[in-house]
Amino acid sequence: MRRYTPLFLVSFILLVLVLAGNIYLAGYADNKTSNNQKSITVYTTLPVEHIAILAEAYENTHKVKLNFVPVTEKELIEKVTADANNPINSADAILTNKELLVQIAQTKVLSNYSSEHTDIVSKQFKDEHGAWVGVWYDPIVLCANKDYLKTLPKIPTSWNEIAKMNGVRIGITDFLAADASANLLYTLVAEYDEERAFVLLGQLQPKIVQYAKFLATPVRMAGMGEVDIAIAVQSETIRYINDSFPISIIYPSEGTSYMLTGVGILKATKNRIEVEQFVNWLVQDDVQLCLQKNKFFFVPTNQETIAYKVFTGKNLKLFENYSDLNAEQKHAVLDRWVKNVRLKEKN
Repeated sequence: MRRYTPLFLVSFILLVLVLAGNIYLAGYADNKTSNNQKSITVYTTLPVEHIAILAEAYENTHKVKLNFVPVTEKELIEKVTADANNPINSADAILTNKELLVQIAQTKVLSNYSSEHTDIVSKQFKDEHGAWVGVWYDPIVLCANKDYLKTLPKIPTSWNEIAKMNGVRIGITDFLAADASANLLYTLVAEYDEERAFVLLGQLQPKIVQYAKFLATPVRMAGMGEVDIAIAVQSETIRYINDSFPISIIYPSEGTSYMLTGVGILKATKNRIEVEQFVNWLVQDDVQLCLQKNKFFFVPTNQETIAYKVFTGKNLKLFENYSDLNAEQKHAVLDRWVKNVRLKEKN
């Protein structure tokens, strides 16, 4: 048997080398697959906490890496303009508010797109030519303390009723502090005309006990009884309702403003199939379930989704006229509000 020992050792060594080689090649193949993973780049003005959730959820379900690039509104316009002139380094899509989508669509850098999923979305939430589509929105609501409502002979259901109430304490996020709050001002001007809008705001002014810096603050104040009614975004109101705060939502009967988030595909994209898949995902249930799981509650634009069908706000009416004021006009309206409403009592 001893004369066979060298042959056995040689065979054993060869077997080890073969196995090691196979393991190495398998590892190399895995790395190669990982390095070749599909990815898309998206410029966005959304908060970082939102995009982190979206990126993780999408990569887990679609095996496509989402490279979000957080930018300011000004930077977004600069980047899509630069990409149009240098398509080699272009991003694939933009995810931002309606106002910016409309503005950017006018520069013809967005590619028209429609699918069975986006086609369901109401026309008020998308570009008529398909340059962009809204994916969810967040309306302004009246958030009322439940104990306060019990003291009233009749629950107010309109902006005009709130403005004419005696003794009511109102909280609101300062128009200068948050876009969603300022959008209410601009939308009232678009819906009513500037003079009528300022009459309403002037009636509300004496009842406002605090102009908050953050969107959540008025809701929290209503829940703690520090104000009777908060003018607030619905997403924060629902979040606090789910945390057992004693508050209720009232939808103004005349209508209300809303912030619409939408997506557009850049013409220079080199990942057309992947970015279209991403757009379709944004208007379906998975994205809403993902956001709600993390306590972000928005209204989906796709009314065929389960998330929309279980949405309780059936009395929600949106103002039909969406503000299209330019930056200069907005500055003028804000300046008038500060001088003639916000600081009126100090003059």
